Amino acid sequence: MENNGLPDRRMSLALLAGAGATAAASIRANAQEHARLLIEWNQHMFSRDVGRFPFSPKAPYTPKPERLPPDPLSPYLERLSSIGVTRAVFVQPEPYGDDHTLILDCLARTPADRFKGTSLFYPKDQDAPRKLAELVRREPRIVATRFHAHRGKEMYLDSFADQGVRNLWKQAVELGLIIELHIGPNYALQAAQAVKAFPGCRVIIDHLAEAKLGTPMEYANVLDLAALPNVYMKLSELENVATDGPLFESIRPFTSRIIKEFGPDRMIWSGGSPEIARVHMEGYQDADIQKALGGNLATLLRW
Repeated sequence: MENNGLPDRRMSLALLAGAGATAAASIRANAQEHARLLIEWNQHMFSRDVGRFPFSPKAPYTPKPERLPPDPLSPYLERLSSIGVTRAVFVQPEPYGDDHTLILDCLARTPADRFKGTSLFYPKDQDAPRKLAELVRREPRIVATRFHAHRGKEMYLDSFADQGVRNLWKQAVELGLIIELHIGPNYALQAAQAVKAFPGCRVIIDHLAEAKLGTPMEYANVLDLAALPNVYMKLSELENVATDGPLFESIRPFTSRIIKEFGPDRMIWSGGSPEIARVHMEGYQDADIQKALGGNLATLLRW
């Protein structure tokens, strides 16, 4: 008699076991893939063709066109290949303001599974949240929006408590975007309040929070940001702090403290040689260093 349901249960258990094994294999495969990734989130794209890609009248600086490549994509792809970068995020440069024509062009000419981009808008523009939403609808590979605020760059916002900042931040969070903060230490306390105002938001702090543009007391507030969930620190642009490139070993006592505070799960290498991460994270396990080289961004970007 087979009316006790045992065969059906055995089949169900076998199917569940098979599904479990498949899921476990998928997790292992994803972990192995993350262990091989080298991801850069740092590159500004500039073109000599100012007719097609004009600089913004609001630009805080403008490069000299004659010093720019006709097409920035080709030399950048060559650089990525030369150092083994497997995926990258284009960062919208300030000279183009909120005109994203060039970054959209670069995304259109690169594989969707290897390249993404960021955005930049003016918090004092009341229409900025709508513009951001329209950009993301047009190009879903836009994964972040960037706020600028440090000494010498006060033109974008007066305070992170400004309504324009909060409205744009809120729109970014609702769109599932990452908040990219190019801040100096003097804005760390304000930034902390903004992070707390939007629980669950994901934040990346650029360039070690421009340490040279603040005081030691202000930088203590930067380190305090590590206590907030989902706040990551970029190990990038070390040349803003030291002159002994390409590895900048002179500031290892400084970077080691930052890495200790944020931990390997929230450090992101970007720009320069990948060896920077290995040198400044000496003593950490290879798996932890790999998180900074690509694993953390792969998780953040669902890559």
